[in-house]
Amino acid sequence: MAKVTLQTIADRLGVSRATVSYAFSRPDQLSDDLRRRVLQVADELGYAGPNAAARSLRLGRAGAVGLLFSETLAYAFADPYALGFFQGLATAAEEAGVGLLILPLPRGEQHTPPVRDAVVDAFCVMSLPDGHPALAEVLSRRLPVVVVDEPYVPGHPFLGIDEPAAGARAARHLIELGHRRIGVAMVGLHADGRTGWADPDRQRGAVFEAMRERRSGYESACVSAGVDWASVPFYELGRNSRAAGREAGHALLQRTPRPTAILANTDVLALGILDAAADLGLDVPGELSVVGFSDSAAEEAGLTTIRQAKQEIGAAAGRLLLEPPDEPERLLFPHELIVRASTAPPPP
Repeated sequence: MAKVTLQTIADRLGVSRATVSYAFSRPDQLSDDLRRRVLQVADELGYAGPNAAARSLRLGRAGAVGLLFSETLAYAFADPYALGFFQGLATAAEEAGVGLLILPLPRGEQHTPPVRDAVVDAFCVMSLPDGHPALAEVLSRRLPVVVVDEPYVPGHPFLGIDEPAAGARAARHLIELGHRRIGVAMVGLHADGRTGWADPDRQRGAVFEAMRERRSGYESACVSAGVDWASVPFYELGRNSRAAGREAGHALLQRTPRPTAILANTDVLALGILDAAADLGLDVPGELSVVGFSDSAAEEAGLTTIRQAKQEIGAAAGRLLLEPPDEPERLLFPHELIVRASTAPPPP
């Protein structure tokens, strides 16, 4: 059976193709009777309406923004920080009457067809590693682009926090309590999925800019306090999950001498470290202090953490996408140390 098009309907009715198109896209341009006849014939022929993608391209407006990030969709909807950001971005899109097209890029994935073929008016890029080909593909589209967290792209709006300062504040909290035997559990340094001990060279060579800077904040605070960073046990994870945090916790807490405090770069990992401490019968915070990051699902567990304005960042990203500024802005949102029951001075 031949494909039914606008021209098929026009030929059947003896009208122009534009007249048929108006029945779907600009009904105010036709009389009620003519529009009713067009829709009746379209229904008889099984024509549901113009192709939305093609129509958007002709009009130069897709009515949607694309969100590109370096994880699977299943992971994103299970991650508290990502969910908070999504809520802020989706709210801004809803208020503007546009849709949100989510384009996940699982870590290690180098293909870019979703970016090339996406029918969108703008892109929000969130947490891509340095040099990812999808970013080059996005920029080649010459649409408005906003980057969140990483990487910083000169000439385009950027939203995030002062990562080195936030990392240093988390580490300094432990140091001010008197801790000197500090361990680190961190996800998001590399895209290769590796799990295990990371030496200083691998830490500094991280391909995710925000986590590289957060780690540098940990290091600077420790070095300023006279803690030898090379002696700080550093366990990296390939996935941000509570199970991964538990694994890191066991690895760190089996060392001799055992750390009296652990810095985790996400609250999800920190919760897993609390699980490991419970497995080993360690009192928190009497024998072990734990600090997380982002204040996502941390309050109920009594977790000390760094709070980020995740929903506010998402909403601001949406506004900048829909109303691009004349000059690109680098917006750094405030962060705050939230002290709860998971930190205390080290045991004597």
